[in-house]
Amino acid sequence: MAATNNKAEYAASAAATITLASLASSSTLVAGRASANIDNSSNKYLDYWVAGKITVGTTPTANTVIEVWVVPRKNDTPTYHDTFGGTDAAVTVTSREMLIAYGKLGASIAVPVTTSNVGYEFSFSVADVCRSISPVLFQLFVVHNTGVALHATGGNHVIDVKGLYSTSGG
Repeated sequence: MAATNNKAEYAASAAATITLASLASSSTLVAGRASANIDNSSNKYLDYWVAGKITVGTTPTANTVIEVWVVPRKNDTPTYHDTFGGTDAAVTVTSREMLIAYGKLGASIAVPVTTSNVGYEFSFSVADVCRSISPVLFQLFVVHNTGVALHATGGNHVIDVKGLYSTSGG
């Protein structure tokens, strides 16, 4: 009998639905933008690779941060935690402590200088940040404290998601 080889395969990447143009700065890192649901209920991917670029606005404050979080749904209803609702929308979490309790930090992007219009790239595995499993339904949440709004041109912000699955063959 021939041995079976399991191989990782990636699906085509798809843009996450999230409106980041002119996203205001949040000094306390609680007011940001949530993506529309990323639904894994039918594809059943083992993981998602999230990668992208977020562009700061004019003269950001040095030594600040842009964060990208994974927010899994709370239950099968589906109900999300806190103030999340499954849509591309502005979200202000009740507290930073609550976000840390239910969210999973995917990327913390340092903004080290005051240089305007810089696109900061990032990537992460959803399964890695969610402790080895991709949620059935989740949102991405972007928040920053750069002191200025993100770049006003929507095309200067990109977040793509790519599902990972396993194939087997002889």
